[in-house]
Amino acid sequence: MTARRTRLAILISGRGSNMAALVYASRADDCPYEPVLVTGNKPDAPGLYLAEAEGVATARLDGKSAAFWDDLDKALRDHEVEMIALAGFMRIIPDQFIARWTGQIVNIHPSLLPKYKGIGTHKAAIEAGDTVTGATVHLVIPELDSGEILGQVEVAIMHGDTPDTLADRVLIAEHQLYPQVLSRYLGRKSDPEWLLDKVRSLALALDESEEKLSHGTPGFRIAKGKFFAYFSRDNYGEGPALMVKACGEDEQAALIEQDDRLYFRPKYLGPSGWVGIRLGSSTDWRHIAEWLERSWLECAPPRLSRMHKAAAQF
Repeated sequence: MTARRTRLAILISGRGSNMAALVYASRADDCPYEPVLVTGNKPDAPGLYLAEAEGVATARLDGKSAAFWDDLDKALRDHEVEMIALAGFMRIIPDQFIARWTGQIVNIHPSLLPKYKGIGTHKAAIEAGDTVTGATVHLVIPELDSGEILGQVEVAIMHGDTPDTLADRVLIAEHQLYPQVLSRYLGRKSDPEWLLDKVRSLALALDESEEKLSHGTPGFRIAKGKFFAYFSRDNYGEGPALMVKACGEDEQAALIEQDDRLYFRPKYLGPSGWVGIRLGSSTDWRHIAEWLERSWLECAPPRLSRMHKAAAQF
């Protein structure tokens, strides 16, 4: 069976050479992503014509429009995008937009971060007398060029280099680095142990929560009381999954009917109204956090649930 690929959008502002590197790398049989949209802030960017020639959908958006960020968000959701790669996208992204896509935006920057954030990186490296520079792939957070570093490559600074000659070599390195690091990151997001760590961090952030094995399965319970979540590496033949408490079998059935790629009926817990949520590279962790909190409330003793509801009013 061919593994499902993560649906990738690539954002550009110009010729899109890194976009092209990502598109061509996606043609390898083992690539974990599929470019489904190329767009950006310039409707006549040369890279859009290349993307169209290679059979990738494009959206020609006007970056000067007041509605640009809403239009971009709509285009991404219309194409069911799960991951966004910035490839020469020359706009500062608003915090609100980043919040909508937390953990789902990556960027490539032409320096060895944390050195030389922003623009003018090659000139800065040469003037500082550095002997090496390079490129960095990182997650995008509100602080400029400050997200988690996912991978880097070094490029030598040669005697007589100018910012332009250095930029040419760094760009070659970028084309090699970006597809490799993105593929590795998406693979990490499918690893059961990485997924368990993500679930654990969200579950244990809830009041009086603790982790305890239940028949060999990691579970999360409240103050030595009821379990409100279980993590399955592949106990049900569904791959990594999270089990949470729904309102009953009727809601469970409705969820599965609504999206049977995401939800399933776990063999042993299903008759008690629990629902399974498949986890993987395209997981929406905000959605998982909401389900964990909801399941926690379903299982919490009255003293905790009352405190939680009262705090939520402020």
